[in-house]
Amino acid sequence: MIPSGAQARSWVASVRATRRRPRVDSPGQSPSPERACRRAALYVHWPYCEKRCSYCNFNKYIPRGVDEGAMRNCLVTEAQSLLRLSGVQRVESVFFGGGTPSLASPHTIAAVLEAVAQAVYLPADSEVTLEANPTSAPGPRLAAFGAAGVNRLSIGLQSLDDTELQLLGRTHSVSDALQTLAEARRLFPGCVSVDLMLGLPGQKMDQWLGQLQELLYHCDDHLSLYQLTLERGTTLFTQVQQGTLPAPDPELAAEMYQEGRAVLREAGFRQYEVSNFARNGALSTHNWTYWQCGQYLGIGPGAHGRFTPQGDGGHTREARIQTLEPDNWMKEVILFGHGTRKRVPLGQLELLEEVLAMGLRTDVGITHQHWQQFEPQLTLWDVFGASKEVKELLAQGLLLLDHRGLRCSWEGLAVLDSLLLTLLPQLQEAWQHRTLLPVSGR
Repeated sequence: MIPSGAQARSWVASVRATRRRPRVDSPGQSPSPERACRRAALYVHWPYCEKRCSYCNFNKYIPRGVDEGAMRNCLVTEAQSLLRLSGVQRVESVFFGGGTPSLASPHTIAAVLEAVAQAVYLPADSEVTLEANPTSAPGPRLAAFGAAGVNRLSIGLQSLDDTELQLLGRTHSVSDALQTLAEARRLFPGCVSVDLMLGLPGQKMDQWLGQLQELLYHCDDHLSLYQLTLERGTTLFTQVQQGTLPAPDPELAAEMYQEGRAVLREAGFRQYEVSNFARNGALSTHNWTYWQCGQYLGIGPGAHGRFTPQGDGGHTREARIQTLEPDNWMKEVILFGHGTRKRVPLGQLELLEEVLAMGLRTDVGITHQHWQQFEPQLTLWDVFGASKEVKELLAQGLLLLDHRGLRCSWEGLAVLDSLLLTLLPQLQEAWQHRTLLPVSGR
């Protein structure tokens, strides 16, 4: 059931009365295990787009017509069901992704937020992010999303070159992008993130660095750099396979990434995650939940989640995936209250592998306190302290293992995938022999 207009206005009014949360350069301490299982982030998937970009293989659809009222009802119902099932008492952040969620009406955004606020505690200063494409988010529409409760925007610029935008199948021009960005910064000062892609077919280093430098004149305090991945089934993949486009040069892409992160560091941005850069404390707290292996609920067609179904008497964290196709998903939500298609219980080793791989994506890495919340017996020193291979990585200056925990150096963040080839087997071996290893107590 959708909240009434008066109910929706009540949460929005409390949001407006709350000052924007002061941003900090480093996240706070991780909550205790007992508190952590009672809180979560919420991801809401809007599956529709105006057109499919040439590089995209996400779960999105180009509909002839959308019954938004039906979709809104189902998003609200599934949010209520999964919150009840999870036993979560507090939602830390909400992220509307897709698809193109800026195609949804502000009323839909407000209805979902109010449903969450009625089911659990949703602080008025919680981070509420909306992904937006320039052509679907003119200034008045952005203002309406702000009135609905959105307080952070993530804008998919991808490029500041019109030829590259056409190659990527984007519907906007550079002029559209910069105009939308200016409006977004006016309405959401300090809370606008932009994406820039690198490693496109035929892309040149100097041209791309020129785009990045230009973007620094226009962007806010958060920027993401993403390397193009050619996904099977996409138009770009087919064009490269057929030889109509040159294959991206991975060595050039790696060089672009290195040069780009150096430029951003010089401009005062902190690389707080492999692909994400922030200044003035403008980190994405929602994404930080993913990297810290916190709980998150995914609602909407094809959404993913990770949580323990405490409300159903469960004690094991599960990986959950909702039904992909929107019409089938809505039918299941109407019948069962949610459209969960797949549930996979996560074993303790699987969870520790996620803690390791996700935590090392950040510049903070994995603190001893954070690790012990997931594995109180086997310490980071036990797993990695005596490893010859790990000692070599430490000597090379790619890793650090000390009183703070385990983390990558600035140089190590750039080659994390290769480091995990050493670290994950080491964790697996230590786990297999954990009963034979003494507990160091450090």
